[in-house]
Amino acid sequence: MRSVFILGALFLAFFSCNTKDKEVSSTQDQIVKIETKKWPKKLTVAGKAATILSEWPEFNAFDSSFDAIYGVEGKEDLILIIEDLIEKQKLLAKSKYPEDFNLPQVKSRQKIALTYLLKTKGDLEYHINAEESVIEFINAYNAMRNQFTVLLNNTLNNKLILDEE
Repeated sequence: MRSVFILGALFLAFFSCNTKDKEVSSTQDQIVKIETKKWPKKLTVAGKAATILSEWPEFNAFDSSFDAIYGVEGKEDLILIIEDLIEKQKLLAKSKYPEDFNLPQVKSRQKIALTYLLKTKGDLEYHINAEESVIEFINAYNAMRNQFTVLLNNTLNNKLILDEE
C-alpha cells in the first residue's frame, strides 16, 4: 500500500512538472517568434536632407543599426538590436548636429524615439510582448526622419513670425 502511494505521488509530481514545462515552453515559443512583415516601413529622406544626413556619421551609425530591426528572427536578436540602438542613440545625442538640424524639433523627436526604445527594452526584460513598443519606436523614428524633410522644405521665416517689431 505504501509503495502504491509513493508511486502515485511520484507520478503526480512528474505529470504536474511536465505540464508546467509545456506551458513555459509554449509561452517561450510565442515570445521567440517575431513577425516583422506588418511593422511600418522606414520612411525615406530625399533631397537636401539626405545629403546633410549622409555627412553625419553618428546618424548613419544609428540608421544602419535601425535597418537591422527588420531582420530579427527571435527575441534574442531583438534584445541585441535594441541594446545597440540605445548605445548608438546616446552617441547621436552627444554628437555635433548639422546646423540645419540643431533644433529642438529634431532633438525632441529623438528623445521620443529613445523613450520607445527603452519601453521596448523593458517589455523584453519583463517578458511582455514587445511588438506594440517596437511599432511605436518605428513610428517615432519615422517622425524624426520626416522632420528633417519638413525643416528643409519650410519656406517660412520663423524670425519674422516671432519678432514683434
